[in-house]
Amino acid sequence: MGELKHRSLITAQERLRDQVAHQLRAALIAGELRPGAVYSAPGLAADFGVSATPVREAMLDLAREGLVEPVRNKGFRITEVSERDLDQYTEIRALIEVPVIGRITRTATREQLEALRPVALEIVTAARAHDLIGYLEADRRFHLELLGLSGNDRLVETVGDLRKRSRLYGLTRLDEHDQLLPSAEEHVELLDVMLTGDAAAAEACMARHLGHVRSLWAQGREETPAPPAQRRPAARQR
Repeated sequence: MGELKHRSLITAQERLRDQVAHQLRAALIAGELRPGAVYSAPGLAADFGVSATPVREAMLDLAREGLVEPVRNKGFRITEVSERDLDQYTEIRALIEVPVIGRITRTATREQLEALRPVALEIVTAARAHDLIGYLEADRRFHLELLGLSGNDRLVETVGDLRKRSRLYGLTRLDEHDQLLPSAEEHVELLDVMLTGDAAAAEACMARHLGHVRSLWAQGREETPAPPAQRRPAARQR
């Protein structure tokens, strides 16, 4: 029984860490944690009303995703991504994903592609519900599972890393301006085109989608913050 209680405690701690990481991602998406700023685990813990340990563990998870970087004896710095970085990430993704989508269009079965339709529709549902975390999670699953049909695990891993490093900026502002739904619907469109077997059309569709995503990044960075009444209190910098 003692071992079972210990295991239960560990599980509870892991759940708390995951919950804190979820809230930190939401704060990043909303722009409440500013790129370049350094935040301490105790300071963030006070904002979230938890101890510093799960915050520190959650921040280490985000560090592995490239969203933050540890600063010795201070805390964690929110990583900054320049326009040049975003252009280069998009170029690399296009060089990888566009031709691979064409190859998958020629080789994947109809059943394999249709199996991804629920995920594509989940992206649309999240956009309509203004569920930004759900949107990003479903979008990530769709693209990586689709690329997984290539059979190249290292390719999927590489694109996954690029996606983490080129996260959306100001996604809340884009949602408020009703610009997420059209992007979400492009995933369904891509599937429909791939199901026709037209590899060239599928590649063109994927290239357009990546171009639109890059445009969303730029717009999100340019948007001005919403008035305080429309935002929850920002995390305090420590």
